[in-house]
Amino acid sequence: MATAIRCLAATYYDGFHIKPHRHHWGQLIYAGSGMMRVRSGGTVWIVPPARAVWLPAGTEHEIHGLGDFAMRTLYFPVAMTAALPNACCAIDVPPLFRELVLELVERCPIDDGDQAGMRMTVVTLDLLARAAVLPLQLPLPRDPRALHLAERLQADPCVRPSCLNWRARLERARERSSDCSLPRPGFRSAHGASACACSMARVYSAAGCR
Repeated sequence: MATAIRCLAATYYDGFHIKPHRHHWGQLIYAGSGMMRVRSGGTVWIVPPARAVWLPAGTEHEIHGLGDFAMRTLYFPVAMTAALPNACCAIDVPPLFRELVLELVERCPIDDGDQAGMRMTVVTLDLLARAAVLPLQLPLPRDPRALHLAERLQADPCVRPSCLNWRARLERARERSSDCSLPRPGFRSAHGASACACSMARVYSAAGCR
């Protein structure tokens, strides 16, 4: 009997890195507890427990743990994902959606003979198709110097180098690159922030982090 849904339930420690990989099935990445950072291509998503990331089949991605986290992942065959987003996105996970995800993970693998499991799958896919897409993505700069700064902020969002330090580095990066994604200089020292730090702060705030 063909398997309709697969799953992964695993708990990882702070800093754990799942290296870049891809699946032939669509993937819903959810953290039952803790927080993850999911990266695909030039974009990063911050994923706390009330959020999830949808990845269409074939999407290369990697995952970093921001503290210990319990990952609960569902994999759907392409034939079942026609109504779902065709691009990576972060979505809201309200209580009913959360409980369905956790129940499906407990029941997996689910095949056509599991009628109750298939009914829950249909409801879950419907909720996934209608889920609110959230602005948790952080586009990464293409210039390697600015990318290095952005990756430092991702690794430690609480790092607080001086404003002049960030400004000097970003100015040097802009001078050597035509990359329009680099933030422009001109930050006021009174605010003590860089465009990179502000972007990270906005993403963490939207994710519900403090």
